[in-house]
Formats: sequence, C-alpha cells, structure tokens
Amino acid sequence: MMTSFLFRAMDARAGIFLAIMAAVILLVPACNLLVPHGSALHVPNYAVTLMGKYLTYALLALAVDLVWGYCGILSLGHAAFFALGGYAMGMYLMRQIGTRGVYGDPLLPDFMVFLNWQELPWYWYGFDMFWFAALMVLLVPGVLAFVFGWFAFRSRVTGVYLSIITQALTYALLLAFFRNDMGFGGNNGLTDFKDILGFDIQADTTRAGLFAASGLALVVCFLVCRAVTRSKLGKVLVAVRDAESRTRFLGYRVEHYKLFVWTLSAMMAGVAGALYVPQVGIINPGEFAPANSIEVVIWVAVGGRGTLVGAVLGAVLVNFAKSWFTAALPDVWLFALGGLFVVVTLFLPKGVLGTLSQGWTALGQRKTSAAFEAGSGEKPGSAPQSAGAPANAAHPRQAQGAAEPQPAE
Repeated sequence: MMTSFLFRAMDARAGIFLAIMAAVILLVPACNLLVPHGSALHVPNYAVTLMGKYLTYALLALAVDLVWGYCGILSLGHAAFFALGGYAMGMYLMRQIGTRGVYGDPLLPDFMVFLNWQELPWYWYGFDMFWFAALMVLLVPGVLAFVFGWFAFRSRVTGVYLSIITQALTYALLLAFFRNDMGFGGNNGLTDFKDILGFDIQADTTRAGLFAASGLALVVCFLVCRAVTRSKLGKVLVAVRDAESRTRFLGYRVEHYKLFVWTLSAMMAGVAGALYVPQVGIINPGEFAPANSIEVVIWVAVGGRGTLVGAVLGAVLVNFAKSWFTAALPDVWLFALGGLFVVVTLFLPKGVLGTLSQGWTALGQRKTSAAFEAGSGEKPGSAPQSAGAPANAAHPRQAQGAAEPQPAE
C-alpha cells in the first residue's frame, strides 16, 4: 500500500523537487555546523533561521494550493490554521520555561503571573508533554476546519462568498486572541522560549535541527499532496473545481470531497505554524491578520496555481524578495508586492512554473512535429504515405472510380 502511495506521488517533476530538497536539508545544516566561519561556504546562523522560516511558508503555500489549485476553494483565512498550530507549539514551549521565567513561577507563564491569574486554565493542561502538543497541532486546526467546512459546504457556499467567510473567521480569531482574558498572552502573545525537547532553542545544533525538520515536513506533505492529486480522488477534485454542478449531477457527494481536502489542508497549515514558532521565537495575534492570508494567495499565484511545486517556489521567491526589499528599499516593499501580483495576473496567469511548463510542452511538441515532418519528407498538413506505396498512387476509391465505366452521353 505504501509503495503504491509513493508511486502515485512520483514523476519527473516530483523527483527533481525531492532531489533539491534532499540537497538543501543536508547541505545547509552541514555548511552551518561543519564549515569554519571564515569560509565562503559557511552558512551563518541567521541564514539558517531565515531559510527555515521560508520552508514553513512554503508548507503553508502548499496547503493553500491543495484547496485552491485543485479544488477551486479560494481560502482567505488559512493564516488562522497556521496561527493555531503556532499557538499549540507556543503553549508547549511556554510550559517548558518553568522557574526560569521572570517571576519564577513553576506552573504559570509570566504573563499570567503579571495579570494576577491564580491557576492555570484547563485548556493549558497537557501542554507540558510534547506528544500532546504535537497532537493538538493537528487536531485544533483540523477540528475547526472540519466544523467550518461541514456547515459551509453543506450549505453550498462557494466562490467569493466562501472567501469572505474564511476571512471573517480569521479576523474573528484575531480579535479574540487579542483579549487578555483569553489566556494566550493578549497583544504580546507567547515568547521568551528556552528549550524544545530538552535542547536549548538558541543553540546552533537546535536551529539546524529545526531547519531539517521543516524541510522533512515539507517533503512529507508534498508527497501526500501529490498522492492525493494524482489519484482518483484528485481527478474528482479537479472536476469539482472545473464543473461543480455537473460533478454533483453525476452522483458525487461534492461536499464530502471538499470537506476532506479542506481539513487536510488546515492540518498541514497547522504543522507549518508549529515549525515556524520555535524558529522565530514568538507567536502573537498578528499572525491571524487577514493580510497574511492574502499574501499566501499571492505566493501561490506567483509560483503557479495547481502545480504544488510552483506554490513552494512562489513562497520562497516572494519572501526572499521581501527580505531583500525590506532591507534595501523598505518604503516601497508593499508597492513592489502589489505590482508583482498585478504583473503575474496580467502576463503570467499560470504563474512562473505554470508558464515555464506550458512553454516547455509547446517546445517539445514543435520539436516532435518537426522531426516527424523531416523524417517523412512531407510538407506540414499533408497526409502521410503508407509504407511501400508509390508516391503517385491514387486513393483506392479514386482508382476504383477510374476503372468503372462511364455512363453514355
């Protein structure tokens, strides 16, 4: 079963992507930990953290591409699932601080002591164990997505109306998490993390390990998405995207297919958020901002909607450009981002990878056509001669007609 799963996920494009990811996962930590600081091949610590953040963004873009590129669900609220996964991991990291906090309370995080909380809220129980936190990283976004999708898809909410509702969901969570009485740190969020699984979170080896974990999570989720989209389930998803009413008329329970892929995508976004938090060192309500969800859609559009690899490429390219622009030209970054989206929409509607793939396919078809014409020695559009037949032989029906007697005048 696992062999057939991997077989469905593999092709030439997937093989190239996996080879690149394997090289990145191995070389970046090695160049950071093993190569001396004075060497040109040394990767500094800040670069490892920055690239690890790019990988988590790529995983989030992959989750959005799964529902938008293959099922036609334009989500403007995936930042909510990303942030929920991040908060689940942040709660575990806060519980690991213990007496090393500013106030030295062995049970309550510093912000609860500051706000005069007397006891730990019930929903913080269990987050002192990593396995429980990892389970919540999947369950909390997954359950929220399932409940939301159950009502939305059964009500046949589609198109721009669904996009507006997803954005309203993430905005409502933004307002809720800003409140101090929610027990999640209010405006400041969760920060000042010390260690993860007993390892110092600021250590070079821990940073390299988190980078590698982000890369492995991206590879695993990519394989899952490839297997889903290349299966019979994926064909039904594309049918739902292109002709939902016709697919429903053929007897498919469209809302079930949508609910499955929506929930799977939300869980992937939660994993991305959980890997993001220990690398950046903070999680606050700003991660719920609707603008973040819109930016993810731009990553997918730039890279190529419905390609998976393009979503990863778009996330890395746009965020690399963001890092460069915010350092070199901080005042024009937002204009550059908007201009990039307009240019891609007008001139590259299939995204970078989609346009390259389309051009490569067209070039291959032209080469095949030219080789066939050169081999047959015929002009384009002429019918090929059968082997062994004389070039001036008439069509059998024409020859038969020529042999028949003509009617008398």
